Amino acid sequence: MQKTLLRGVRTLDNNHLQNHNLFLLSLSSISKIPLNFIRRNHSHDTRISFSGETATIRWDTKPDGLTLVQMIRGCINHGCVSYGRQLHCYSLQSGFTSNVYVNTALVSFYAKVVSLEDAHKLFDEMPEQNVVSWNAMISGYVHSGKLWKALTLFVQLSQSDIRANAYSFTSALAACGQLALPRLGMSIHSRIVVDGLESSVVVANCLIDMYGKCSSEDGAISVFDELKDKDVISWNSVIAACVRNRRLGLASDYFYQMPCPNTVTYNEMINGISQFGDIDEAIKILRSMPKPNSSSWNAIISGYVVRSRVGEALDFFAQMHAEAVVTDEFTYSSILSGIACISALRWVTIIHCCAIKHGLVTSMIIGSALVDMYSKCGQVKDAEMLFQFMPRKNIVTWNALIAGLTHNGESHRVVQYFEELKDAKGLKPDDITFVNVLAACSHSQMPLEKAYEYLTSMYYDYGIKPNPEHLASIIRLLGYHGQLCKAEKLIYELGFGHAHPFGGLCLVSVELTGNWMLPRLQLQS
Repeated sequence: MQKTLLRGVRTLDNNHLQNHNLFLLSLSSISKIPLNFIRRNHSHDTRISFSGETATIRWDTKPDGLTLVQMIRGCINHGCVSYGRQLHCYSLQSGFTSNVYVNTALVSFYAKVVSLEDAHKLFDEMPEQNVVSWNAMISGYVHSGKLWKALTLFVQLSQSDIRANAYSFTSALAACGQLALPRLGMSIHSRIVVDGLESSVVVANCLIDMYGKCSSEDGAISVFDELKDKDVISWNSVIAACVRNRRLGLASDYFYQMPCPNTVTYNEMINGISQFGDIDEAIKILRSMPKPNSSSWNAIISGYVVRSRVGEALDFFAQMHAEAVVTDEFTYSSILSGIACISALRWVTIIHCCAIKHGLVTSMIIGSALVDMYSKCGQVKDAEMLFQFMPRKNIVTWNALIAGLTHNGESHRVVQYFEELKDAKGLKPDDITFVNVLAACSHSQMPLEKAYEYLTSMYYDYGIKPNPEHLASIIRLLGYHGQLCKAEKLIYELGFGHAHPFGGLCLVSVELTGNWMLPRLQLQS
């Protein structure tokens, strides 16, 4: 036991030393710190104590502000949280609190490696801010998907005494594109022209992308045509803008004019044409592609699936394997969604075997799709077995199994898995979960109290507002129990009094129960 422990400590120490060597090496190459400084720190002046997962830096030779900035950048590039926090502490203890460059590097560190909340707190406490620190915050919010927060900061920057630069504009344009805000994007475009940045290829590319995502391909084309120094990203962006807005003829014109199309260009064309155009033309482009990859083939399969041409999608899937094209989880999710409409157990089994062979069966996307498919084919036990063996599950996986059990009339199993889901760490039921649970209550004629318990829990415990699908199951159950007057009352209480589809459900319930006493419900619709 003691020998094993010592061996583990030595391994840990060696791993730490190796990681530290890599860290120092990266600093010497990335930050341009003199190599003899790094060697001196590593061999003599810098002492590192290691405890658990933390490392402590102790040095006798104190780094200056420039060196500190470069070391923080090294922490950003390698995700070294512990080192970065210690450098922050050192900056506070060594009088760098008013150094705008050190503070800006720390803001970037927290935004990219730790948390945006900590970064914003440090940003607000900075005695002096520059455009780089503003950009670090704006881009951090964009990359984390907090787009409105990013745009709010950009507006604040525009109203400050600090002048925005090209990087500020590109981050703001990215947020506008993802939120589809063409007017704000045009306003930013005007500001770019005023500041004389419209000739920057990086800014122009972001403008093209923004206009394309905002359904303004004409704006994208205008920026592209006025750009003198176009690069491959410029061409790809304008082609993507045309494809996204179904201007396939124009996209083809640009595609054949482009000097050197790359893989991204080909895939954009294949994906667009396979979705919205002639899929045979998309296949021709794929065959003319120098090095097609899995994304190229996936686009064709997806195109066949969209058109409900499942047989051809399966043929193309077979060709992928015949030509030894690498498949990924998107390949399998596309083909599985295609065969969902035909419930072909033989093909589900074949695809499952292929996923196992290529080491993809542990993917949550593929696993969830297979659980769904086995359930739709009536193979509930296989679906449950696969579910149990999945190492990681998300709410889609749980919903696939619960929906499959509901579809196959296994209501008692639905309740069992629903209770397990409530105890699952980091997961909670969503509106789709409750649609299936309430449907199971309806199909098995469970006691009304149980269904009302789920409906109440959905709203008060999980904050999910009932929608027509939830209510439909309750109406069926009330109709089965001959309590249509309660159904009518519930419909009006939940604000669905004029939702006509419920009239049909109540008529079905009337036919089952023979109760025609519905005083106010608008059955005439």
